[in-house]
Amino acid sequence: MSKLRADSLRPEAIQRQTLSKLLQKAKNTWFGKKFSFAKIGSFDQYRRTVPIQSYEGFQSAIDRIIEGEKDVLWPGQPIYLAKTSGTTSGSKYIPISKESITHHIDAARNALLANIRERSAAFVDGKMMFLSGSPVLEEKGGILAGRLSGIVNHHIPSYLQRTQMPSYQTNCIDDWERKLDKIVGETINQDMRLISGIPPWIQMYFDKLYKRSGGKTIKEIFPNLQVIVHGGVNFSPYRKKMEQSIGGKVDFVETYPASEGFYAFQDSQTEEGLLMNLDGGMFYEFIPLEEVHNEAPTRLAIWEVKKNVNYALVVSTDAGLWAYLTGDTVKFVSIKPARILVTGRVKHFISAFGEHVIAEEVEGSMQQLCDEFGISVTEFSVAPLVAPNEGLPHHEWWVEFDEILDHNMKIILEHRLDELLCRRNSYYKDLVEGGVLSPLKIVPVRRRGFQDYMRTIGKLGGQNKVPRLSNDRTIANLLSPYTRALLSDFDDDDDLAIWG
Repeated sequence: MSKLRADSLRPEAIQRQTLSKLLQKAKNTWFGKKFSFAKIGSFDQYRRTVPIQSYEGFQSAIDRIIEGEKDVLWPGQPIYLAKTSGTTSGSKYIPISKESITHHIDAARNALLANIRERSAAFVDGKMMFLSGSPVLEEKGGILAGRLSGIVNHHIPSYLQRTQMPSYQTNCIDDWERKLDKIVGETINQDMRLISGIPPWIQMYFDKLYKRSGGKTIKEIFPNLQVIVHGGVNFSPYRKKMEQSIGGKVDFVETYPASEGFYAFQDSQTEEGLLMNLDGGMFYEFIPLEEVHNEAPTRLAIWEVKKNVNYALVVSTDAGLWAYLTGDTVKFVSIKPARILVTGRVKHFISAFGEHVIAEEVEGSMQQLCDEFGISVTEFSVAPLVAPNEGLPHHEWWVEFDEILDHNMKIILEHRLDELLCRRNSYYKDLVEGGVLSPLKIVPVRRRGFQDYMRTIGKLGGQNKVPRLSNDRTIANLLSPYTRALLSDFDDDDDLAIWG
């Protein structure tokens, strides 16, 4: 940990060294020869020579790897292919090398060591639970392939395996709800000290524990619970409900892993942001968000970035991805040490009318609304309604509240939420004030409606998550069967109990 923090104070030196090592290692690969890695001596040469590419730009090379070709993107062949869900190209297979899997495991270990250093090592004396994908791997062209969380399961250090839950057999269950029921049965009487997963599925686990235990809080079930490790989505909208479910003090540790690499993790309970993994086999570049779709965008190294600016994250890795557009957006809250916040996805935005609303803005608005009104939200997603049956176009916020709203409260929340979004996005404000858009509308989603939606599209559980924003109506249309009536729509308490 001392080295990691020392490295974070000299990001330029560490990152220049990382780029040099990557280029040297891969200079004799097909890709290295194509772009003359042996002749590249600086970052400036690199960004002039190697183009920014998304997965589609690498797909033919990855296909060649799957067909058995060696030394394509990285020396030899990858030891794993991490399978992810692509929106435009079906399943994607991200190469993982022996070098990169080591960096994945080291970063996960460092996240735990950072908490031990600042807090306590007590969680290592109890059980630890990892809500992950199945560790069962398939072969793809002779290379083991599976979900990243399932792959990582095979590399959990031996000193943690004796306390790891759930059992291997339970972890192999594909059906998420059946798997979660088994996990509850295995863990409810254990001394759980650490729980890890993405927030919506941790909360689903907590809800099932609450029901199975007859209404106990998580701290009543697991009095020694110390740490919640989470990642994958912005935690803010989930935090209040999770704290209510827990009913006591725990540390929340945010991590930022992806199939391409383990980018950052929260190393302190008192410092804002996630500490970047600068010496983890990855060279980072940053494109100002407004330029991400330009033909020749500005490409910045870590020593060229500014604080509080949204950037699209680009990585070159020790598994053979080069100037790879990850699709994530981040902003720096500190340069030395290098600390970031994850602000959303490049493709998750609404700009049906030129407003370019991003995830950071809707999540911040929703979080402030929940804080001001003391309400809890299970999940939400936002979409444009371009051609309503009456009135002006507007944004629809599909929201699963813990409580059932009455008509007046719905109007109050809509008005305040619109004010909060206007404060965060001047383009949106101008469109509303100019009469191009009407203020946003809230569509209440019934309890477990988002879970039912995810089930219908085959993405319930694991590392799957609901996009916060869509620039079309695909998600909104699929959510339409799961709307929730308002309090005033019920005739009596029996109807309310059935619906609620």
